[in-house]
Amino acid sequence: MHPRHAIRFTRLDALLLLVLACAAGWLVWRVTTVLGYDWDWTFLGRTILRRSEDGSLTPGLLLKGFVATLRLAAWTMLLALIAGVAAGLCRVSRSLFLRLCARTYVETMRNTPPLVLVFLFYFFVGDWIMTALGAQELAYQLPEAWQERLAWIMAPPGKLAAFLSALATLALYEGAYIAEIVRSGVQSIERGQWEAAYALGLSRWQRMTRVVLPQALRRMVPPLAGQFISTIKDSSIVAVISIPELTFEGLELMAATYRTFEIWLTVLGLYLLACLACSLAARRLETRLARRAA
Repeated sequence: MHPRHAIRFTRLDALLLLVLACAAGWLVWRVTTVLGYDWDWTFLGRTILRRSEDGSLTPGLLLKGFVATLRLAAWTMLLALIAGVAAGLCRVSRSLFLRLCARTYVETMRNTPPLVLVFLFYFFVGDWIMTALGAQELAYQLPEAWQERLAWIMAPPGKLAAFLSALATLALYEGAYIAEIVRSGVQSIERGQWEAAYALGLSRWQRMTRVVLPQALRRMVPPLAGQFISTIKDSSIVAVISIPELTFEGLELMAATYRTFEIWLTVLGLYLLACLACSLAARRLETRLARRAA
C-alpha cells in the first residue's frame, strides 16, 4: 500500500495565496476606477434560485444552465466512452482495415476545429437526419408526463434536434481522444502479460478482456478523468447553436442585465466547482484502484 503523505501548508503557499489575492484586488480596483464599473451582486441570487408565483423556490437561469451542462457532459462522456473504447481497440487490432478506419476517425476529429464540427453536425444531423426520422414530431406526440421526463433527461421536444446534434458532435470529438487513451493504455501493458495469458490457452479476446484491460484501466483513470473535465469545458461551445447550457444562459443574462463581470465570474465559479468535484472524485477512484492492486 502506498504511504499517505500529509498535506502541509508552507510559507510559499501562503505567499502565492497573498499574490493571487493582491492580483484579484488590483483587477477589481482597475475595473472600478478606470472603467467606472458599478458592481452589483444583489441580482445574482435570483439567477441561482428564485421564488415562483406560489412562493416555492425554483431554479434560476444559471442553475438551469449548470444542470444542462452536467447533463450534456454526462451523456457525452457515456457515448464518447463507447466510441473511444471501440476505436481504441480497433487501433490495436490485427486487422489493417480496422486500424485504418480507427486512425482516420481519430485524426479527422482531432485535427478539425470543434466549432466547425458543431455547425456541420447541427445542419446535417439536426436538419436532415432528425427531420427524416421525425424525431421531433414524435417527441411532441408523447404524453405530457413523458415530455417532462424527456426534458429532464435530455431536452424539451423543441430543442431535441439541436441537443442531439450537440451530443453527437461532442461525443465523436471527445471519443477520438479517449481512443488514444485506450490505445496507449493497452500498449503500456508489458508483453509478458500477453505471453502469460497466451500460455494459459486464452483467446485474443479473452486475453484482452480478462488480463490486459483490467490492468490498463488503472492506468487510464487519470487521463480519462482529465478528458471528462475537458468535456465539461468543451460543452460551452454548443452555445453557438442555442443549447441552453451554462455559457448560453450567461450570454442571455449579460445581454439582459449588462452585468458582465458579475455574471461571468459566477459562470467561472460554477465551471470551477464542477471540474474540481470531478477531479476529487477521480483522485479517490484512483486511490481505491491502487489499494486493490497493492
